[in-house]
Amino acid sequence: MLNRLTRNRRESTLGCFCCSLFLTSVALCQSGQGMYTIRVDEPQQKILGLGFEIQSDSIGSGNHGMPDEVIAVPHDLVPAERIRFYHDMLHGFRYSRLAMGLYLRGLDADKQHILERYPGQINDLREMMVQSGIEGFDVEYWSPAPYWKSNHAYEGGTIRSTDPAFVNAFTDSIVADLQYLQANGLHVSMWGLQNEPGIGDLTKDATKQIYSTCFYSAPDYFAVMKSAAPKVRALLPDVQIHATSWLGPVDERSALIRQDSDLLRQINAWTWHQIGHNSNDQITKQSYYTSNSANKPVYQNEFEYQPWSSSKPEGYFINTAQSIMNWMVFENSPTWFWLHALKPVSNFEAKGYALGFWRPPGDKDKIVEPQLAAGHWEYNPNNWNAIAGFLRYLPWDSIRLTVDEDTVRTDNRIMAWKTPQGKIGLAVTNRSGAPFEFTIKLPKAHSMHGSRYTINALNTSLAIQSGQYLHLTVPDQAIEFWTEP
Repeated sequence: MLNRLTRNRRESTLGCFCCSLFLTSVALCQSGQGMYTIRVDEPQQKILGLGFEIQSDSIGSGNHGMPDEVIAVPHDLVPAERIRFYHDMLHGFRYSRLAMGLYLRGLDADKQHILERYPGQINDLREMMVQSGIEGFDVEYWSPAPYWKSNHAYEGGTIRSTDPAFVNAFTDSIVADLQYLQANGLHVSMWGLQNEPGIGDLTKDATKQIYSTCFYSAPDYFAVMKSAAPKVRALLPDVQIHATSWLGPVDERSALIRQDSDLLRQINAWTWHQIGHNSNDQITKQSYYTSNSANKPVYQNEFEYQPWSSSKPEGYFINTAQSIMNWMVFENSPTWFWLHALKPVSNFEAKGYALGFWRPPGDKDKIVEPQLAAGHWEYNPNNWNAIAGFLRYLPWDSIRLTVDEDTVRTDNRIMAWKTPQGKIGLAVTNRSGAPFEFTIKLPKAHSMHGSRYTINALNTSLAIQSGQYLHLTVPDQAIEFWTEP
């Protein structure tokens, strides 16, 4: 009774054999079993690896204000906890997002250039990069240095002018900031002009900004990017330049970039902020997320759950894993970024924002993890357990493989890849409310090792299966990874 196979790639036609009505989006009827075929004849995008953001300076609870007190990671961790942080959590990530003007916000005397704010901050970041094995940083401004701002402050405002001479001087300062990072041993892998450039528009929101922001109108963003991008490229020929860390290719700022062929050539990818959306969006709104991309990759570089999210923490787990998979399967994304590796226990938003928590020295706050000792950190399983398996079993530069699905199910997802060593790997999820049976045809007979992740247990070993078919019964609220040994 199976209908014709459907493929989990951008040009897929999606159907539902358990519904009498033909659907062109996603299956509304969820069955307890499904048929899947992994194909090697239609390889898809290269998956570069995953990213995270690091809170290397302080921010107030609820993102209210930027305290002078140093509350930062890895700064606050005792030596043994630093090593555990680098090796046990960060190893496997490829990129760390570095928030210029927020978590790196020290200034020179003229307030034109961004430097470390406390002694050893840059050394901490370099140590983190080296010890964890990440490739480098996604360097992006939350705000330029105050000299270049209309209000001479990190919080709120716009750039001071778009006069060509001013823009030229401003973008020279951007290059100088990158040179400072390079000179201090930080490798810059990615660069973005401005985090969420639509935030802080006083014509729409008269409230004072409470942390570092800079509003760019579309013409202002275009003028600065037009000047900055070629300078950044000249300094860093291999850097990945992205826009707009907000609304990807549908942003009005991106539309202006597409009208300038020289500038468009400088842009490597379009970046979105999806922030806790249901993973179904990547299936049902696929055309929206990829529209007007000019054949450039799209990906999201900030994902977290806000305190006011309708999802409960225990519901984050599978949704996060499926967000990773669905961005890569339906949007062909080369990477995916979580927000914070660690948040301090004093930040009430930490449970939705962080993969783990740390307690700053002297901090007596008991909002989360009250048993945690000062200078120590612990995992947040609601978020960490959803990501850990991808760091372990999805190597950098793997090639995603096409998977034919009898029905595209929103609660039972699958993604497959071939590692740089030529090994087959795959991930499957189940949030259907009952066990689900995956029957998966491999390209040829393999011996596959399985590992299961739940919100309560990491990397539970499963019996090896051999042959051309995998027969998997995946319990509710579980992620499984199957790989060639």
